[in-house]
Amino acid sequence: MSQRINNFSAGPAVLPVEVLEEAQNSLLDFNGTGIGIMEHSHRGAAFSGVLAQTIADCRKLAEIPDDYQVLFVQGGASSQFFTLPMNFLSEGETADYLVTGAWSKKAVAQAKRFGTAHVASTSEDRNFCYIPETAEYSANPKYVHFTSNNTIFGTQFHKEPETPDGAPLICDASSDIFCRPLDIKKYGMIYAGAQKNLGPSGVTLVVVHDDLVKAGKLDIPEMLQYRTFAENDSCYNTPPTFGIYFMGLVFKWIMKQGGLKEIEIRNQQKSEVLYSYLDNSNLFRATADRGSRSLMNVTFVTGDETIDKRFIEQATAAGFDGLKGHRSVGGMRASLYNAFPPAGVKELVDFMTDFEAKNS
Repeated sequence: MSQRINNFSAGPAVLPVEVLEEAQNSLLDFNGTGIGIMEHSHRGAAFSGVLAQTIADCRKLAEIPDDYQVLFVQGGASSQFFTLPMNFLSEGETADYLVTGAWSKKAVAQAKRFGTAHVASTSEDRNFCYIPETAEYSANPKYVHFTSNNTIFGTQFHKEPETPDGAPLICDASSDIFCRPLDIKKYGMIYAGAQKNLGPSGVTLVVVHDDLVKAGKLDIPEMLQYRTFAENDSCYNTPPTFGIYFMGLVFKWIMKQGGLKEIEIRNQQKSEVLYSYLDNSNLFRATADRGSRSLMNVTFVTGDETIDKRFIEQATAAGFDGLKGHRSVGGMRASLYNAFPPAGVKELVDFMTDFEAKNS
């Protein structure tokens, strides 16, 4: 096998090596059954055990109360953009959205198909380089939706937004799920695509309160009702079995690291190494405002597109992959998800220091 390199991809992203190795062994023979994990029936005892344990570990890891459902659905977080309002929003009703990037804008566009989507706050005026401190909510929103971390623009909510009484808080946490402790009781629902912090692409985690499950509409297709997944243990049809199995391994890995509190400390330390360098560099600068910076996605530029391109080319050749920033921001982006090793951040800073000395 060729040597693994530093993978700064925004997603699908780096995964824990020990988890990859365990999954590798299970592809041919899962727990001595003589059948690989991807070959087991989703209704058989082997996978039923995996599913039950994955749900239990998810609850333990995030301290999820019994009155919340832990669901595994397909279609990515983008499908939740329309599934959410399809279940809870009707013509003549309003849902409030905090718009802090490209994905929350897409969520707004989908909500408008079913009711009124009120933009309660936005940072689009400065190309989403900050998290707004205030919001102007509508009179009686059905729910309030926000994106906790903005992968493209390198910003992150560092606390949950305050919402009007009675309005459930709903979060797209795809790019920072379980990067730190969270108080699930503050949310009506959290959803996240797995491919950044939880596992492979193809499975989406949904944690939703029982009251919202019951409040969902009945006149929409069964596969788009949250109650369908809640009543059938996410097995109404064939679920993404490998993704669920892998997610369970990641949950165990996080607990082995010390849980969400220790993961947060590790993530803070990793990002601080890179931000500290950027703040003292004469060539590179971070693009997100200090108080809004993401632990997961560090976005930065030199101010010269030619130098940016040269840096990306040389960094890639040196074994630092996935650093090219999104086209709407340009420059560079280093994604430091849970599984990214601290040593890789230090190696990147050493490379940047050398590049700066040669290109300032």
